[in-house]
Amino acid sequence: MVSLHHGLKLGRKGVISLVGAGGKTSLMFKLAKELSATGQPVLTTTTTKILRPTEKQSKNVILSGSPEIILEKAESILVHSSHVSAAKGISPQNKLIGLPPETIQSLWDAHLFRWIIIEADGAARRPLKAPASHEPVIPHCTHCVVGVLGLSALGKRLDKSSVFRPDLVAKISGLKYGAGIGKDTLCSLLTHRHGIFKGAPAAAQKIAFLNQADIAGLADTGHGILEILAGNLNTGLSRVIIGSAQSDPIVLEYRDIASACAHESFS
Repeated sequence: MVSLHHGLKLGRKGVISLVGAGGKTSLMFKLAKELSATGQPVLTTTTTKILRPTEKQSKNVILSGSPEIILEKAESILVHSSHVSAAKGISPQNKLIGLPPETIQSLWDAHLFRWIIIEADGAARRPLKAPASHEPVIPHCTHCVVGVLGLSALGKRLDKSSVFRPDLVAKISGLKYGAGIGKDTLCSLLTHRHGIFKGAPAAAQKIAFLNQADIAGLADTGHGILEILAGNLNTGLSRVIIGSAQSDPIVLEYRDIASACAHESFS
């Protein structure tokens, strides 16, 4: 077994932005649970909109657009709990309204949290997406961008039932609308300049997380995607992970891409 912290190649502290589709919210709260379990102060938030977390995901939710108020309330909560969530407000649909990047920058600069984990992209609960011109919203203070793709999209048709913004996926990948989604389509979304890592800070490491590998047959398919990416040294990725945000262990296999030499797998 390997921890999610180790699988994501994280250091001692940092700002992590999750983009893409197919499991970002689950991954965010699983990572927050793991990090906060060791007493490290963790903030989970969003720059878009997410469903209000359940009690199991996050017991402490601060609703304010003011970084000063968030910090004041968080400081009190952190006395007895290491995990806090924050958002600007809540919508009529019971969704948390995201904080702007400058607010997240202020929260990070305050040095109250060791980790800030951000859902920086929306996907309307589809396993695959391509970003529109206004997304993702990744704060400049981000140290690590995790691009999530749902392996369950493989073999499905490129249409609105399976893909968020299928017209943009078609433009990026060259796949025709309605055609079957294959491994090359997912690789395109991970490596194209207008793919899911669009707007990632130049200094941030980029890690691909191929999610839903717990579904029968998809772990092997994920390994095939990993091999394609490992054969291309110009991906811009530092690591590819095959895993499942719904399973334990979450990380099943990973490989460093930049050096194309380190490889570990787990059962």
